[in-house]
Amino acid sequence: MATPGKLLTEIKAGRFKPAYYFFGVEDYRITEAEKFLARQFLPDLQLQTNYRRIGGKKTSAADLIAELATLPLLGERRVVAVSDFQSYKPNELKQILKMLSPPDPGRLVIFTSPSSKTPRKDSKFMALMAKATVTVEFKKLRGAETAAQISAKFKTEGLTIEADARALLTELVSGNRGGLDTEVAKLINYKTEGGSVTVEDVRAVSAGYEAYDIFELADGIIEGRPRTVLKMIKTLLAGGHSPVFIATLLQQHFTCLYLVKHGKKPLGNRAFLIPKFRRQAAGYDSHRLEQIIIEIARTDSEFRRGRLKPETALDMLAMNLAHEKQSGG
Repeated sequence: MATPGKLLTEIKAGRFKPAYYFFGVEDYRITEAEKFLARQFLPDLQLQTNYRRIGGKKTSAADLIAELATLPLLGERRVVAVSDFQSYKPNELKQILKMLSPPDPGRLVIFTSPSSKTPRKDSKFMALMAKATVTVEFKKLRGAETAAQISAKFKTEGLTIEADARALLTELVSGNRGGLDTEVAKLINYKTEGGSVTVEDVRAVSAGYEAYDIFELADGIIEGRPRTVLKMIKTLLAGGHSPVFIATLLQQHFTCLYLVKHGKKPLGNRAFLIPKFRRQAAGYDSHRLEQIIIEIARTDSEFRRGRLKPETALDMLAMNLAHEKQSGG
């Protein structure tokens, strides 16, 4: 099995194998690797005509075999990319893979599977693919890889990023290459050339930053500052967030406090917030956190039944929790 890094080195050196199989949790990286491989193998004039993409779920084994048997005209190169390759039956797989031998120097075949259909590494399918192709697993980027790519992308655009902002963005994209490209592009458009991206820029522009607003709201509640809490809720509502959305985030937040207090990972992509969760969780015992989670769920139920205006119910919930801490509860 090859790594994406080794694959890139081989391709840049002009060393191609007859067939590859791409799989793993990173669909975006798989798609980008397929396109990059095709662009490197095919001359520019042949890319539009000789890059054939086939959906495994919609193409019979017989039709795929016929496609693989087609010879390029005038000695031109061709790339055949087959998605959802795992969907073929075992006997069909064997018949298709026989078409790879003997290898055709003018043909490159790329088989892929989506992340939702990633095969087990000890499966018969993987054993079959390992014999017939170069298998490459696309995992999420490691932290150091993510940080390096973030810096490189900003440098290319004449921008820099502060260390704290880069660390924050690294944690938020959580190794997702597609997310990395999207968030960096948004920040590049947000800043002017020659500027430096700050933590505040990341918070203002990047996706998922409701978590920070909720952290500030939770801080106000836990520190017993009801006036501040009321002001924060008004700001969130004015920013277009619905009461139901704010209540849902609050419930997730207090659930994270409970999980971290018990030595477990927080919900979703929030590992970078563990130190803050731990600090906030120290203000409650486990029983009270359980009660708060139930209270928020009850408030959400009030929203849906229409007994109170959602804005009023949200205000009452947050203010009661803040007053509780203000009075030493």
